Amino acid sequence: MRAVLSIGAIVILTLALLPFQWLAVRARWPVRRRIPTFYHGIICRILGVRIAMVGRRTDERPVLIVANHTSWLDISVITAVAPVVFVAKQEVAAWPVFGLLAKLQRSVFVDRTRRHKTREVNSEIAQRLADGDPVVLFGEGTSSDGNRVLAFRTALIGSARNALAEAEHVKRVWIQPLSVAYTAMLGLPLGRQNRNHVAWYGGMSLWPHLRWLVARGAIDVVVSWGEPIPYDELSDRKTVARRLEGEVRALTVAALRGRPLVPPAPVVTNSFLAQNPI
Repeated sequence: MRAVLSIGAIVILTLALLPFQWLAVRARWPVRRRIPTFYHGIICRILGVRIAMVGRRTDERPVLIVANHTSWLDISVITAVAPVVFVAKQEVAAWPVFGLLAKLQRSVFVDRTRRHKTREVNSEIAQRLADGDPVVLFGEGTSSDGNRVLAFRTALIGSARNALAEAEHVKRVWIQPLSVAYTAMLGLPLGRQNRNHVAWYGGMSLWPHLRWLVARGAIDVVVSWGEPIPYDELSDRKTVARRLEGEVRALTVAALRGRPLVPPAPVVTNSFLAQNPI
C-alpha cells in the first residue's frame, strides 16, 4: 500500500510541475534552477529520505562538483540540497520518464562511443559553468554497491579542462568533492551486507528496485562536502583526480562509520522549502 500511495503522489507531483519546468527552461527563467530542487526535495519527503548535510557547498563560481555514485536516488538527494545540473551518459536520455526529467533539469548527455561529439559536449558543459550552474560529475563513471568508492576516471576529470578550452570567459573552475553515503534504513544502521539494497548498480533493473525502495522508505543519507580546489588549463588531471578520489573516499568512510570528518552544519531534514523557495 505504501508503494502505491507513494508512486501515486510522485506521479501527481511530476504532472503538476512538468509544464512549469518546461516553460521555465524554454524561456530561460531563473526559476528553472529552483523547480528541480523543490521537486526532488518533495520526492525525498515522499520516499522518506532524511538528509543530513556535513560541511558547506562552496559559493565560488564556476564550480564542478565531483561525487561518488551509488544509486539513482543520488540524483534526488543531491538536487534536493543544491540547484545543480548533471553530466550523464547518453543512454539516460532515452529512458522512459527519467530521460525526460533529466532533460528538463538541463543535463548534459555524453555519448562516449561518438568521439566527434566531444567538442560539442564540452561546449555545453562550458556554457553551464559560464552561466553559473553547479555541474555534477560522477567521478567513478558508474555506480557502486555503496560500501566503497571506486577509482575515479581521470578522463572524466580531464573533460573539465577540455570544457574550459571551449569557454570564452571561463579560465578557471573550482572543483568540489562530494560524498553521498546511505547510513540507515527504518532507523537501523545499514551494515556492509545490507547497504547494497539501497544501491542500484551492475545489471539491476530500475523499476523493481524503485518499487522495493519505495515500499520500505525511511532512508538516512549523509551528504558531505569537501574543500573546493582550483582547476585550470595547467592543472594535472591525474593528480586532481587522485586528490578528489581520496577525499570523497575519506568522507564516505567517515559517514558510514558515523564519524564525520568536519564539524557538521545544521542537519537538513526536508527543510529545502525554507532554503530554496521558488
